[in-house]
Amino acid sequence: MSHRRKHNPKYDKSVYRSLVLITQFGINMLVPIGMMTALGIWLDGRFHTSFWTILLFFAGAVAGGQNIYRMAKKIYGEEDGEGQDSAHAQHRDTEK
Repeated sequence: MSHRRKHNPKYDKSVYRSLVLITQFGINMLVPIGMMTALGIWLDGRFHTSFWTILLFFAGAVAGGQNIYRMAKKIYGEEDGEGQDSAHAQHRDTEK
């Protein structure tokens, strides 16, 4: 006997949404770091210095961290807000 799981589209949607969020977190962190590091390498080569790459790498990391913070705040704010709105709507309906 084979035990096949029932296909649950709601589960699939949450899995795909989670994968997209993980990918967005990575992109939001890596793009600023990569761009700032590339700019630092270019500046170090142009002006024959050796500190721009390191300095701009950390600036990119801070910018990426800010991107992730804003994104996480928005995501968790939406999830909390949905629950609060429906709870308030139910409370108003029971009062009438």
